[in-house]
Amino acid sequence: MLHRFLADMMEHTDFNWAEQMNCAVTVCDAGGVIVYMNERSRATFGDGLVGTNLFPCHSAASQEKIRRMLATGESNAYTISKNGVRKMIYQTPWRRDGQIAGMVEISMVIPEEMPHYVR
Repeated sequence: MLHRFLADMMEHTDFNWAEQMNCAVTVCDAGGVIVYMNERSRATFGDGLVGTNLFPCHSAASQEKIRRMLATGESNAYTISKNGVRKMIYQTPWRRDGQIAGMVEISMVIPEEMPHYVR
């Protein structure tokens, strides 16, 4: 599955939109193996993680949330503060042929105060 995903990514140049985004994009397969990290993700978490499993990097509670997302298709969103930097984390399953194939995590720096609009 990992090789198919990487081959698909290389074939479809339209996936390159994520590489230089101003946020970290990390993608894993349904087993938790990291299959893609964009430039910001690699700068944040380190090079050499593609092909490794993300579960050992997470607490038991986080592992359970990830497993639940992969099983149910639900998404997860929250904010964090780390070293004086606020971030929004959005995690959601991705699908291939209608079946959950893994999870995408997008981590972006957000300002201390943000406007909120009701539309």
